[in-house]
Amino acid sequence: MSLPPGFLDELRNRVSLSAVIGRKVTWDMRKSNQAKGDFWAPCPFHQEKSASFHVDDRKGFYYCFGCHAKGDALTFVKESENVGFMEAVEILAREAGMPMPARDPQAAQKADRRSQLAEVMEEAVRFFRLQLRTGAGQMARDYIGGKRRLSPQAQERWEIGWAPDNRHALLDALKAKGVPPDLMVASGLIAKGDDGSLYDRFRGRVIFPIRDARGRAISLGGRSLDPNARAKYLNGPETELFDKGRNLFNHGPAREAAGKGAALVVAEGYMDVIAMVEAGFPAAVAPLGTAITEDQLRLMWRIAPEPVITLDGDTAGQRAAMRVIDLALPLLEAGRGLRFAVLPQGMDPDDLLKAKGAPALQEVLDQAQPMVSLLWKRETEGRVFDSPERKAALDKSLRAALMKITDPSIRSHYGEDIKELRWQLFRQGRRPSRPDGRPVGGVARAGFARNARFQPVEPVPQTRASLLGSADGDAAVVDLRISVVLATLCLHPHLIDPHESRIERMQLHDPRHAHLRQVVLTHAHDADPESRAARLRRAAGDDLETLLAHPQIRIQPHIRRLDDTDCAAKCLEMEFAKLEAYWGHAQEMREASEDIEALADEGLTWRLGQAARARAEADRGPEAARAEGVVAPNGVEMDREELDHAKKIWASIDFTKGGKSRP
Repeated sequence: MSLPPGFLDELRNRVSLSAVIGRKVTWDMRKSNQAKGDFWAPCPFHQEKSASFHVDDRKGFYYCFGCHAKGDALTFVKESENVGFMEAVEILAREAGMPMPARDPQAAQKADRRSQLAEVMEEAVRFFRLQLRTGAGQMARDYIGGKRRLSPQAQERWEIGWAPDNRHALLDALKAKGVPPDLMVASGLIAKGDDGSLYDRFRGRVIFPIRDARGRAISLGGRSLDPNARAKYLNGPETELFDKGRNLFNHGPAREAAGKGAALVVAEGYMDVIAMVEAGFPAAVAPLGTAITEDQLRLMWRIAPEPVITLDGDTAGQRAAMRVIDLALPLLEAGRGLRFAVLPQGMDPDDLLKAKGAPALQEVLDQAQPMVSLLWKRETEGRVFDSPERKAALDKSLRAALMKITDPSIRSHYGEDIKELRWQLFRQGRRPSRPDGRPVGGVARAGFARNARFQPVEPVPQTRASLLGSADGDAAVVDLRISVVLATLCLHPHLIDPHESRIERMQLHDPRHAHLRQVVLTHAHDADPESRAARLRRAAGDDLETLLAHPQIRIQPHIRRLDDTDCAAKCLEMEFAKLEAYWGHAQEMREASEDIEALADEGLTWRLGQAARARAEADRGPEAARAEGVVAPNGVEMDREELDHAKKIWASIDFTKGGKSRP
């Protein structure tokens, strides 16, 4: 909507900046000079005790010497109340008594009718508030002050009222005020029967006014106190003023609170919002008798970039969350998402606040989960994936959900998180294994391996001399093996496909390694295998050249002889096996340490001691074989199956011919 020339200047001249700002701050009268229009106060935009916020009433500008906020009356209203430009203009115009310019005569007429309907709604609010104080409102007062524990001050703040159980109480009151019948019906307060008779829509209900973002009463909500009522909650019908799917309960105050840094929390009903605001969560809103709509989601995102949806801890609450997920996925944008706070079973926010207080609710909000977690839970909870067909069905449903995301960057990040969750689901509880199915790693013995789960973890540094002359020996050896693996994959890209899951699971800490893995996985399914090696090497760039220049990598036979693909495959298998054995041992040590902290019994102590002793002996290179293992020629203790497997691999490589595999 365009404003006529001079409208804003006239508006600024009519309003006093000090009066507009004075509603939000307390002036420091020792520092201010009102006669000169010079005002000072603590800044309303950041927490401070000193008066660094300066208002020059004559020039119509303010400036904070602390946070450097500055502007005029319109800017202040926009920032302090978290509204748009035109809404700020309308707020100041009402205060100055200036009518907003209409686009055309029809728009002016429509605006005038909406104003009339809003005034009818205000009359109804005043009537119902008065009824709450009468003898007929005693039952409502007992409910509000007793069961709901709302103080008289809170009841006033929320303008709670009572609709008598009478078909014509409001109708007669509006007639006495001279309200035409057509406006009564158009407001939604009065219903019209099939025979043309008029009667009150709200009867025998506690009344909650519903206001729009600008504070105008646009409808009412009513809570029945009759346990046999067909509907416990009743909202007014949709009217020229009220659209259920495009408004939020407590919209205006929540927007202002969110603009000051409060978290936007979305609850289910009026009493949840009222209870949260009274408990210190001012940016609370609720949909109006419907499931959250697309328009309401957009309203929430205009208030705050990441609203927290509170879910009742029951089946209905979970179903509501799943509907919100499907609605939100196509609307996601960078910096705009949702989080979900799951309440204890059978509780809503009001129940939790009454039972355990504000800290308990704050703890639930702090533990709110991102939407990707709820999406994963929806697709996997209560299901068993013990067959390829079931796993494929999960993949299909997840792909369908991700395809709803229109933003490519967000879809990519969702895909990465889903891939990680999928790997954890399918791999949890398994030890790493060789292609023939036998577990790798000879360190875990007896009962120690029973509860072990394979998960790559950060290697624990050991300060000692190493093959590479590094003080951090274990980390250096692992780093070298990772380098060999990545160099092999870059030079022999046909080996990427069979080892793709292993590549994804590698625990990398060097940025060069991370870059090379990304390059390798990007070319895993290249459509043109013949030119894949050249493109992959170009994409790897200097990071690959740095690896190939390392002396320990240059001597690898399959790197010196690029045409020996069989040797490369066997060497790659050997390196993966050693890495996975190392990571498996590190994970077992960590889990045993955690278990012993939780339950320090002799069995766990023995497990931890056995693992530590086995690793120490492997590092030291024992001189004799033990009962469950043998000593390899290089002095490392291995179980017999591992040693035989290693011998078969290395026996097939003829190092006298540059690493060429024997036939």
